[in-house]
Order: sequence, then C-alpha cells, then structure tokens
Amino acid sequence: MSKRLHVGNLSYQTTKDDLEKLFAPFGAVMDATVITDRDTGRSRGFGFVEMADMDAEKAMAQLDGQEMNGRCVTVTEARAVSRGGR
Repeated sequence: MSKRLHVGNLSYQTTKDDLEKLFAPFGAVMDATVITDRDTGRSRGFGFVEMADMDAEKAMAQLDGQEMNGRCVTVTEARAVSRGGR
C-alpha cells in the first residue's frame, strides 16, 4: 500500500525534483507533484508526495516542520477530496 502526503508552505521556487530529493532518503518516491495555478503557472505553495506506507510515516515524522528553501514545510497525510454533487 502507498500513502499520499500533503506538503505545505513550500517556497514558490520549489520544483517536483526538489520534493523528490527531499523525500528520497526515506524511501522510493512513487510520485511528486507541485500544484500550480492554472492561469499563471506559478506554484500555489503546496504539493503532494506518494510513498509506501512505512516510508511515508518516517518521512512525515522527520520532515514536518523542517526548513526547505527558506521555509518551514508542513507534511501531513493527504485527505481524500470529494468531487461529487450536493
């Protein structure tokens, strides 16, 4: 099984490669994404990383509150997004 992590408070210069490098010491990164504004293409300051469950738990414990590119990032388990009607 894998776990998807939400990575917040990212510097606007952070790239997908930066996320992969940050999380790689904790295990294989299955996917890393920095979310961008659809109109400007500029980073929205957060992203997602997918890793195996145990690796994700270790990464979350070690990286939450750590500095990356001058900012203290937050790392939490991502919540499922409901995209249905009301």
